[in-house]
Amino acid sequence: MTRSEIPFFPPDLFEHDRKVMLDVIQDIGRDPRQKFILGEHTRDFEEMLRDDLGAGDVVACGSGTAALGLVLRAMDIGPGDEVVVPAFGCAPLAASVVEVGATPVFADIDPRTLVLDPASARRHITHRTKALMPAHMFSIMADMPRFTELAASHDLRLIEDSAVAQGAVLNGTPAGLWGEAGVYSFVQVKSFGMPGEGGAVVTRDPALGRRLRMLRNHGQQERFVHQAVGTNSRFDEIQAAFQRYRYAGFPGRLERRAEIAEHYTERFAPLAEHGLVAPPPGRNGRCHYVYNVLAEERDVLREYLAEHGIGSHVYYPLALPYQAAFLPYAPADERWPNAEHASARVLALPIYPHLTDAEVARIADAVREFVRHRPRAAAPGVPAS
Repeated sequence: MTRSEIPFFPPDLFEHDRKVMLDVIQDIGRDPRQKFILGEHTRDFEEMLRDDLGAGDVVACGSGTAALGLVLRAMDIGPGDEVVVPAFGCAPLAASVVEVGATPVFADIDPRTLVLDPASARRHITHRTKALMPAHMFSIMADMPRFTELAASHDLRLIEDSAVAQGAVLNGTPAGLWGEAGVYSFVQVKSFGMPGEGGAVVTRDPALGRRLRMLRNHGQQERFVHQAVGTNSRFDEIQAAFQRYRYAGFPGRLERRAEIAEHYTERFAPLAEHGLVAPPPGRNGRCHYVYNVLAEERDVLREYLAEHGIGSHVYYPLALPYQAAFLPYAPADERWPNAEHASARVLALPIYPHLTDAEVARIADAVREFVRHRPRAAAPGVPAS
């Protein structure tokens, strides 16, 4: 009997909510007001998140990437300014800075947690630095207490890329509320993903929220009266209503992700000496959007899992300074060794909340079997044992 496939990206994320989505589409589509963007559902969605977080404001927008750009523009960051960003991560970390005319400055990451290293960030601060933009990665929040101190000591803006970390809490403070502004992404594979694009900016500063609200809607506070050159980054009413419905189940989905991650980490702990390193254990500052291991034979492990019907994914195969798009911003004489090390070894395993216990055990067993029984590749000039 052939074993069923365990995909990395599940095709049935919203299957249980299909009827709700269809009902929402009908209700909003038949509403005589014909309001499909920035209506009462978006307002209620923003207020729900704001009240739950204890934020000063939440501004829903077109995507997590758009949210980063809106924050940079709202802070008047542009030509001549530098923003320190991680060398390892998703392209919008650097692209959003470039798009406002500023310069991304790449700092290295912590080799264990894979988030921006505060010491490396400090070394990259110059007289042109305007902001620090640490990003939470996979399941681990950046060291926000140290970044808060670093930003304050150098009079810098602190922007928190919490696109993957909605629901995480570090030392009692939710992801997104450590800096002057944080961003969330609602693209479908995120922890609070939805069937489409969307994002939000969260902030403790109502004045910043008002400026963001204006910029996301073509720079207007009242229709056709434009106070600034803005953009079109407006939120969809259907998605807002759907996400409001699904929010009640968000804590349970996060808890299930955490349980799966803890099972993996416990099972993989003995494998570190065999070339596979699991993320550090713990729940403080965690949101298990992705579960990444560092594997010396990453590509071979990925092939092995595929042969056994288990999907996996590589986030990210090339550090940002080595991407063609960002070479102009990467000094030729500089290296980012921890980012390089991570990009050659990271492999993400399935962790979506509706995995069964049997599927989770099967994934863990397959990884352990590969690591324990496969001879490790020898270093150059050293014979294999």
